[in-house]
Amino acid sequence: MFTGIIEATGHIAAIEPKGEDARYRFQTGKLDLSDVELGDSIACNGVCLTVIEQYDDGFAADVSVETIKVTCFKHYQEQQPVNFEKAMLPTTRFGGHMVSGHVDGIGEVMAIEDAGRSIQYTIRAPKDVLHYIAIKGSITVDGTSLTVNQIKEDCFFLNLVPHTLQETIADSYEVGTRVNLEIDLIARYLERLMQTGAVKPQ
Repeated sequence: MFTGIIEATGHIAAIEPKGEDARYRFQTGKLDLSDVELGDSIACNGVCLTVIEQYDDGFAADVSVETIKVTCFKHYQEQQPVNFEKAMLPTTRFGGHMVSGHVDGIGEVMAIEDAGRSIQYTIRAPKDVLHYIAIKGSITVDGTSLTVNQIKEDCFFLNLVPHTLQETIADSYEVGTRVNLEIDLIARYLERLMQTGAVKPQ
């Protein structure tokens, strides 16, 4: 589990194809790797990956064909900017929201506009993902926990303050950039409970 609070940014240093799968080597910038062991989980742009090799400046992880298929990893090349977050501890300050590291769909940045000292991003989401997004609710974009300010047609709107822009890869986004989206876990489970009749609408 993760919280959506990005700990460091870096980039993909190398991609080694292995049949339909691939091994990715990540350069992790200021991420503290002193407590990371083989087998640990690290969210890379919101995708939960397992550390299989360690280096002084980063780590390597295998990315399965399924993960490549359903996430932005299918578009990534070497030097792709990456957000990193280590798996949360029981003592972690819960600054974001519950994030599983399992991507629900791919969004696309449709507009970027100044909004005072923040930047407003308009992101188009797949219909089956937009269904779960609520105004003032939480959404994970490339692993970053963010608050939805508005929903219009097939898009949702976010305002990112200077600190978030500085500490994540969002400042590298351009119109057309594809991003990994994960919906709020609460929305997913609530719908399932309603489907099974465990929770009935009033």
